[in-house]
Amino acid sequence: MKKELIEYLSQFAHENRVDLFNEKIEQRTNHVTLVLEDIYQAQNTSAAIRTSDCFGIQNVHVIENSNEFNVYKDITLGSSNWLNINKYNKEENNSKACFDSLKKQGYKIVATSPLQHHDSVFEFSVDDKIALVLGNELNGISEIAKQEADEFITIPMYGFTESFNISVSAALCLSEISKRVRESDIDWKLSEEEKNDVLIKWYKHSIKHGKKLAKEFKKNFKEK
Repeated sequence: MKKELIEYLSQFAHENRVDLFNEKIEQRTNHVTLVLEDIYQAQNTSAAIRTSDCFGIQNVHVIENSNEFNVYKDITLGSSNWLNINKYNKEENNSKACFDSLKKQGYKIVATSPLQHHDSVFEFSVDDKIALVLGNELNGISEIAKQEADEFITIPMYGFTESFNISVSAALCLSEISKRVRESDIDWKLSEEEKNDVLIKWYKHSIKHGKKLAKEFKKNFKEK
């Protein structure tokens, strides 16, 4: 039914938009995902989400322990409409819930660290599915994140300042990781099922009454 729904919804979109969706869906990936753990400043989270979309990262995971996230539209510039934002805010330990879920999906938990003795972002292996974890501005990643991490990486630094801004760290890491993944022989693209789900999301968002049209189509399809 998903293929049929996509074909149906595409009739209500401009031809240029259909071509754009078909082009961009081939560049999306779930081989790399971004985890933002309890970020204090929502503008940093919004900037990291915008960066994720720019690099074709389809899923971002936002852990809300003490800090609630709200989208800064002036910063995201609509990028949050094109990717999936997965929030963790209902459990006693939201960080643990997030990492458990990602590990079940086959992700290697890769936490960023300011300590220069860890492998750099330019050196570690990108063969496995990567969940890149960034901690908050004041304390970095939590103790739970440190315990759950399969690997730590660092961004080489040569100045006096100990760390980059969170959004800058996300941009630097995702740029390098995305480049290495896309230049490799890894099967990094979305599966056909994933592509269908994403395209439906995009069409429902971008066409007038998209959600209503999709709901009516599904109802009629079941009645056939």
